[in-house]
Amino acid sequence: MSITAHPRHSVPLPGGRALVNGFAYESRGDGQRRALLMHGHELEVHDVHEVLAGERAPTAVFPLPWPGWDRGVHSVSPDGSFAVFSGQRAIRAVGRGGETLWEYRHGCWGPEIGHPHSGDEQEVCRGLEHGSCRVSDDGGLVWAHVVGAEADTGAGDGNGEGEDEKTWGTERWVVLDARDGRELARLPLDSVAAGSHHLSHPDGVHVGLCVGEGQDGVRVYWARWDGEKLTAWDVGTPADRILADVHPRHAGFLTVDHYGSDLRLHALDGSVLATAEPDHAGDEPLGWDYGCGFVDADTVIASTVDSDDDPDAGAHWLLDARTLETRGPVDYPARPADGWVRPLGDGTWLTYDEESETLHRWSASAS
Repeated sequence: MSITAHPRHSVPLPGGRALVNGFAYESRGDGQRRALLMHGHELEVHDVHEVLAGERAPTAVFPLPWPGWDRGVHSVSPDGSFAVFSGQRAIRAVGRGGETLWEYRHGCWGPEIGHPHSGDEQEVCRGLEHGSCRVSDDGGLVWAHVVGAEADTGAGDGNGEGEDEKTWGTERWVVLDARDGRELARLPLDSVAAGSHHLSHPDGVHVGLCVGEGQDGVRVYWARWDGEKLTAWDVGTPADRILADVHPRHAGFLTVDHYGSDLRLHALDGSVLATAEPDHAGDEPLGWDYGCGFVDADTVIASTVDSDDDPDAGAHWLLDARTLETRGPVDYPARPADGWVRPLGDGTWLTYDEESETLHRWSASAS
C-alpha cells in the first residue's frame, strides 16, 4: 500500500541540489540542521528551518581560502563563529571576518607522487581526490581525513607517539584541537580515497568516517576521543558499504551496499541488526540508491533505482526503523524532479527540483 506524501513547504533555493544530493547538509545532536552552500568564492551557511520559512539571507558567510579548490567536505562550528575547510594540502580554520585562525598542513591529494609545487598556496594540482573534516558537536575538536606527507610518522597507539614506517601518501584520520589546530591524535588508514565524508553521532562522542575508493569499494570507520586516547574500529569485511545516516536517538546507523543490493541497520560496533533488500518494479530488479536515512526515530526513507539507473523508474520507500520492513512506496501529488531525498529526523524529508531550483519539504502526515 502506498503512503501519501503531504507537502509542507516549497521554497526557491538556487544551488540547493547539494543540500539533498551531496555533502552540503550538516546536522548536529542539538537539532541544528544547516545547509553549507557554495556561492562564488564564498561558503554560505543557512539554517534549514529558516530557509523553509522563507529566509533567504545566510546566517554566516566565509570566504573560501583557496578559490580554485572546489572539492573537499567542509564544516562549521556549532555557534557559527568559524568554518573549517578541507583543502588539497591543508585543513584551515577561518573566522567570520575571513581571517585565518590556524592551519594544519598535510600531504597533497593530487595524484602525482612526488610532484613539485610552485610555492603558491592557490595552486591546485590535477586530480579529483579529496578529504573531509567535521567540527565536533561541542565545538572543541576537528576531525579530519587527510593524506600524509612524504616522510610521515604516525602513532601505533593513536596518540601521536612512536614512529611508523615512512611512506608517501598514507592516509590518516586526525583529531585536532579546534582552538589552534594542534594534533591530538591520529589513526593511520588503509584506504585509498577518491573522497570522504563525516557523520557525528547524536551522543556527541562518536564520529563516523566514510571513505569512498571509487570502483574499488567503500570503507566505514567509527571512533571516539576521550581526551587521552583515540579508540577506533572499522565496519565489517568486505569493506564495501556507504555510511548513510545515524539514528537520532540510539546507537544505530544505516549503510547501503556499494552496488545497492541491500540496506543495513547496524549497532555502533558494526554488528547487523536488520537488513532490507529492495523491492521489484514488476519483473524489473531494483537497487537501493545512496539517498536514505531516518525520517524520525521510527521511520527510514530510502530511494531505489532500476537496473538501468532510469530516474523515471526511481521511487521512495518508507521502512520501519527497527526492522527495516517495508511500509510502502511514497506517493507524491507531483513527482519530485530529482530522485534524491534528504530526511531531517523530525518527521519530514526534503527533495529538490533542479529545473525550478526549488526545495520541497514533505511528511507522511497532513499535520
